Amino acid sequence: MIKYVDEYRDVDTCLSIAEKIREISTKPLNIMEVCGGHTMSIRKNGIQKLVGDNINLLSGPGCPVCVTAIKDIDKAIALSQIEDVIICSFGDMIYVPGSKTTLAQTKAEGKDIRTVYSVSDALKLAKEEPLKKVVFIGIGFETTAPTIAAAIVQVYRENIDNFSVLSLHKTMPQALGAVLSDESCIIDALICPGHVTTITGTDMYEFIVKDLGISCCVSGFEPVDILRAIYMITEMFENNQPALLNAYERVVKPQGNIKAQDILAEVFKSVDADWRGCGIVPDSGLGIKDKYEKFDADKIFDINVPDSKENSACICGDILRGAKNPNDCTLFKTACTPMNPQGACMVSSEGTCAAWYKYGE
Repeated sequence: MIKYVDEYRDVDTCLSIAEKIREISTKPLNIMEVCGGHTMSIRKNGIQKLVGDNINLLSGPGCPVCVTAIKDIDKAIALSQIEDVIICSFGDMIYVPGSKTTLAQTKAEGKDIRTVYSVSDALKLAKEEPLKKVVFIGIGFETTAPTIAAAIVQVYRENIDNFSVLSLHKTMPQALGAVLSDESCIIDALICPGHVTTITGTDMYEFIVKDLGISCCVSGFEPVDILRAIYMITEMFENNQPALLNAYERVVKPQGNIKAQDILAEVFKSVDADWRGCGIVPDSGLGIKDKYEKFDADKIFDINVPDSKENSACICGDILRGAKNPNDCTLFKTACTPMNPQGACMVSSEGTCAAWYKYGE
């Protein structure tokens, strides 16, 4: 048996935990699963149907592609118009609509835009194309940012001068605080992202429990992981005892990954960031420190970004705050499909709309 895989997908175990959840659940409970990976797993495994009518599972701002603001998409597209620039991006990102077009459409029009699997691919390209300026579009949370930081340290040491990063990285705590502090928020508890917390440790959620009275439970991504987290949250909620819980002990430690935290601190600084659905959230982004500014695309290029404009019919921002679900959108499954996405939540492989489209309500 493969340890930590098969046993976390066991059907009987899932059904047993689900039954226990239904037994102890006596009042309505709104749980936000922060991470897009959790959303996909929940819908794929039908967890929302197993936990009973009292528990309402809502998606949150944990899909990095989805929360990237439209003006930042427009900025990446504007960068691609600069002579001798090669844009490197993760696959999902190139299909996210900007104000007027996408990176994919811009590529079809002849601009040099490459899909890469990691920042290492972009760095390799910079070495192979010394006369070109390679710009890596850096998105993601505390999980992926350390790899980008390591690449920046590498090019600094090797004095590679044709590589830069457009840092659109974001950090979780401030955005969660913004969502939960909104007067219209209905969230009672959070299923917190396992991968992010592997890097950060669990302490960053303490203010949510202490100041807002909302339980937080870190979870893995297999169905048993998620059901166990829901059970632990439900038990705390029924007893009116908000708590910070860890249901992913085999991976997440209280202190997190110290080496990853150190390299983040070496390369990045906290900056304000624009989140789709939340607007500008203070100190929720990762800007590149002055020491490494020669690798900061924002500083080395004169980027002419036109005024950005959202698709007014798309409610992706509301979905990312847990205020609405895909069925509330008039575009969902009509004008907006995976083959013709009108918003980021349908584009991303971790997007809520993509999950609902593929697996149902």
